[in-house]
Amino acid sequence: MKLSNYLKAAALATATCLASTSALADGPAVVSFDYGALDTLIALGQQQHVLAVPKSGLPAYLEEATAALPDAGTLKVPDMAALKSLQPELVLVTGRQGEAVEELETFTKTNDVSLSDGAYRDSLEDKVMDLAALYGVEEAAHEQLDALWQHARQQRSRLPADARVVVLTHNAGRFSLRNAAVVSDVLGLQRPAIPDNVEAVKRGSRVFYPMTAETLVEMAPDLVLVVDRSAAIGKEPMPEGALSNALAEAGGEDIPVVLLDPALWYLSGAGLQSTQLQIDEVTAAVTANAGL
Repeated sequence: MKLSNYLKAAALATATCLASTSALADGPAVVSFDYGALDTLIALGQQQHVLAVPKSGLPAYLEEATAALPDAGTLKVPDMAALKSLQPELVLVTGRQGEAVEELETFTKTNDVSLSDGAYRDSLEDKVMDLAALYGVEEAAHEQLDALWQHARQQRSRLPADARVVVLTHNAGRFSLRNAAVVSDVLGLQRPAIPDNVEAVKRGSRVFYPMTAETLVEMAPDLVLVVDRSAAIGKEPMPEGALSNALAEAGGEDIPVVLLDPALWYLSGAGLQSTQLQIDEVTAAVTANAGL
């Protein structure tokens, strides 16, 4: 169930039963299998409503705030026994949970908090405001969104307008282009054109562009940012310096490579806290390279 549908149903229940205590009175007791939604609830001061957290792969920025909470499983495999025991009124999900959502819906409500299609800013604002509406804190959400976009403008003003940046995903020794809206849409950093000889690979509805050191040298970016999926999911991470060495062998020894926080970028994002952290990490990476 999408968040907007849940809100409509909750509003109807409240209107027809004003004398009773509803879940919406203080907000539903919740478990989030989306770290971006979780960091948004915490930023909005609603941490007391969170019953448990999927702790496998938990990003470092969430560790302190969730240290006392029980484990709800992993992002892909919720701990059903634990959830049934906790009896949440609402579980926040995304496509990552797949068929597990059907089982969750046998004993609780679920809301899909995936970003909608469209511009990143609009989609993030919709997500944040829907979450805020669950707890009646829309005013605080507007204030925090305004502060986030002001911060983004300030950070963007520090960056060279002509900086050319490529973002890659590393997975088991292979690289592919990554669409990172924080980099392109929020910070306005441009990606060099993909060479004509790079063939797209389709997997279902998704399209991947494989990248090699030789292709990157041809693209000639000012900076390469890497999200290490292998490291994020507990597999063998990319060896330190591997891509830089490969670029040097291909004639791109002057192309700097920066590894981004893998959990922040691969497992989290699209939240009030995570978006600001991503903005700051990219800004730091770009400004640290004096040649830009």
